[in-house]
Amino acid sequence: MKKRTGNELRELFLEYFKNMDHMVEPSAPLVPIDDDSLLWINSGVATLKKYFDGRVIPENPKIVNAQKAIRTNDIENVGFTARHHTFFEMLGNFSIGDYFKKEAVEYAWDFLTNKQYIGFDPDLLYVTIHPEDEDAYRIWSEDIGLEPSRIIRIEGNFWDIGEGPCGPNSEIFYDRGPSYELDSPAGELYPGGENERYLEIWNLVFSEFNHNKDGSYTPLPKKNIDTGMGLERLASVIQEAPTNFDTDLFTPILASLEEISGSRYGRDEAVDTAFKVISDHIRTVSFAVADGALPSNEGRGYVLRRLIRRAVRFSKDLNIKRAFMYELADTVADVMGGFYTNVRERRDFIKEVIKKEEERFLVTLDEGIRIYEGLRDEARKNDSVIKGEDAFRLYDTYGFPYELTQEYAGQDGLSVDEEGFIEEMKQQRERARNARKSGESMQVQSETLAGITEPSEFTGYQSKKEEAVLTHIIKDDNALDSLAETGEVELLFDRTPFYAVSGGQVADKGTIESGDSRLEVTSVYKAPNGQNVHVAKLLSGTINTGETYTLAVSRDERNFIIKNHTATHLLHQALKDTLGDHVNQAGSLVESERLRFDFSHLEGLSDAEIKTIEEIVNEKIYENLEVHISEMPIEEAKEKGAMALFGEKYGNVVRVVDIDEYSVELCGGIHVRNTAEIGLFKIVSESGIGAGVRRIEAVTSRYAADVYKEKEERLNEIAAKLKVKESQVVKKVDSVQADIRELKEENKSLKARRQDEKLSNIDELAETVAGVRVIAAEVPAGSAKELRETMDNIKSKAQDAVIALASQNEGKVSLVVTVPKELTNTVRAGDIMKEMAEAVGGKGGGRPDMAQGGGTDPSNITIALQLAKNHIKSSF
Repeated sequence: MKKRTGNELRELFLEYFKNMDHMVEPSAPLVPIDDDSLLWINSGVATLKKYFDGRVIPENPKIVNAQKAIRTNDIENVGFTARHHTFFEMLGNFSIGDYFKKEAVEYAWDFLTNKQYIGFDPDLLYVTIHPEDEDAYRIWSEDIGLEPSRIIRIEGNFWDIGEGPCGPNSEIFYDRGPSYELDSPAGELYPGGENERYLEIWNLVFSEFNHNKDGSYTPLPKKNIDTGMGLERLASVIQEAPTNFDTDLFTPILASLEEISGSRYGRDEAVDTAFKVISDHIRTVSFAVADGALPSNEGRGYVLRRLIRRAVRFSKDLNIKRAFMYELADTVADVMGGFYTNVRERRDFIKEVIKKEEERFLVTLDEGIRIYEGLRDEARKNDSVIKGEDAFRLYDTYGFPYELTQEYAGQDGLSVDEEGFIEEMKQQRERARNARKSGESMQVQSETLAGITEPSEFTGYQSKKEEAVLTHIIKDDNALDSLAETGEVELLFDRTPFYAVSGGQVADKGTIESGDSRLEVTSVYKAPNGQNVHVAKLLSGTINTGETYTLAVSRDERNFIIKNHTATHLLHQALKDTLGDHVNQAGSLVESERLRFDFSHLEGLSDAEIKTIEEIVNEKIYENLEVHISEMPIEEAKEKGAMALFGEKYGNVVRVVDIDEYSVELCGGIHVRNTAEIGLFKIVSESGIGAGVRRIEAVTSRYAADVYKEKEERLNEIAAKLKVKESQVVKKVDSVQADIRELKEENKSLKARRQDEKLSNIDELAETVAGVRVIAAEVPAGSAKELRETMDNIKSKAQDAVIALASQNEGKVSLVVTVPKELTNTVRAGDIMKEMAEAVGGKGGGRPDMAQGGGTDPSNITIALQLAKNHIKSSF
């Protein structure tokens, strides 16, 4: 067995299956495309669901891939075990209705034992099978020649994630020898048991059943093969590394971390755990950001935020007190960038994102400590135990690591209800597990569309009307020769001008007619073998396969759709010109009335940036740029500088839309011939739709003119109200605003004078409660801000007093409390505020020396002020 690097093993795997006539499926982005059921791509098969459930027929039914994946359901174990990761690579070979068990087993055995490839000693390999899978047993024993003692039957060997394809599986194990038997649980020292000696390296899934909606299982129309082999685990065996972290996929990261921290890996268990956590998490975060995810408070963004915060927490064990993770992104790019080029190409952006998030957390760590201190004070009043649900809330909501809560609690002589915390974690995992189970399910295979292989020519690039022969009628998933029943039906023709929804462009609408038969086309989509399927309503007559029909696309809608589509290309390039090359498309929608364009960018756009982008697009429209569309080999398109939508799969020959060399993109949509046809471009809104993803909505042509017309009408209305001409509106508004400012200043001066008169004698407001000077009063204030200003005024004259003020305005109550710092060990402003706010039907809180709040019941202000005095009295 030759020792090989992780990168070499990946290439070797792909090379082997390419030699076995498999098609290489590129690794898809970690952020799922067109699959809202998944938070992350979490396996090699996740990106191939469309092939397994029959929605798309692949060009080659034999597929191989090296797929990056993220799983975070066991995040707490990462760093404490030899093989748990949040980011990993899965090597897999797949068959979509082609070869089955025998070939899958033979491929796996050959790759692992062939000296030209892995070259394992066959005597060190064991397999597990499902107890009822006699076919697999016969293949392993008779075809491969394994002794029965090395074929273990395990009940759990059945792959099933809900509706869709499922079946038994067979796992391959490598015997690493007796030296790895230490610490194995009793009775687990066998292939398939929990131990480190017999290491699972490959899982072969034989998909031969449909898991139906009613829970029943029926044979698949086409049987499939799905295999998965973890690259990190394979590398640990090949490199004879005790853990995955000791392979060359991690050691350069560990070395960089040693330089940053001054600590050494491999000398102390706690330190090693920190090294493992940080090296795992930086890989995950780097790849996720490269693929379009960004830290936030929800969804996948929350996962990234949690990983960065967990890594920062463990950096304390390495005595790192600054932002540092972003520096490790360079090493990740150096190790992995040869195969995953976008990690190398986007390294500067990745570093910027991570650094900002680290620095933010180092600041918010103080906020977490403040919240902890509130829990600490509450625990001291009770049984000296911080509730498990509170520790979980601090961890889950505020990102405050549980280990820190334990550490601080220990320093304060308290304990944490660990069982309660673990129970909350279990409930969270159960919720996540249920979401994953439903999300990972595939669709049940259907033979009707998958079985249609006759081609259908798309002619919509050149025409909007065609005479075409109806080849297939499908109603309720059944193929028919004729249909007279009105209602919705799906149709395929030998040719069609109707565009199927794709690349953000909506499908064409229109009509299908012949004699008395008339249908309205409501949508069009791609069949598994690539034909356009027309979803139509039969309005009258009878339709028959083999007959000729007139297919007519709605000209008006198509004309506006293509204007908007070409405008999105101009917008994409204008965004890059204005904001930088880091801008990438994150989604789009092209309709007749508007266009929507999502793109990666960390901050909202300024008015000046929006204006610049608008001007650039309109200039390109006014320049009458020719739109050249051609097909060429993908390598030639790349040399031409064509932009590709990251994550989209492109064939060897691609369609290039070149707008006079200003914008060059790969695109299958329909476009104008000259930018002048667009007429006019207007951005109507810019907003954030997620962490680091912005959305622009815009209109063109007639709809852009309508926007300006509406603005003109609004300007006329304003001018009429101001009783000036349109050209004088701005000058008049400036004058009105100046008058308002003057009145505000005059009003403020009058209020201040009235306040000074009321507060001219502080001694009249003050009283002594339990030896403490207290000022508790209702004062006039138009807002919470004014109340705070009054508080500052009184405090400047009575710095030794506890001050509790209330005001009412338009039925609402504002409250503020201050306590001199020297008294906060005995009485706290936040505690006083809670009682006052509750009395007036509201909420409040704050620091020990200052708190504010409010409510909706002004009738209880006197009671609230008395409660403040009572609280002070009882505290001394």
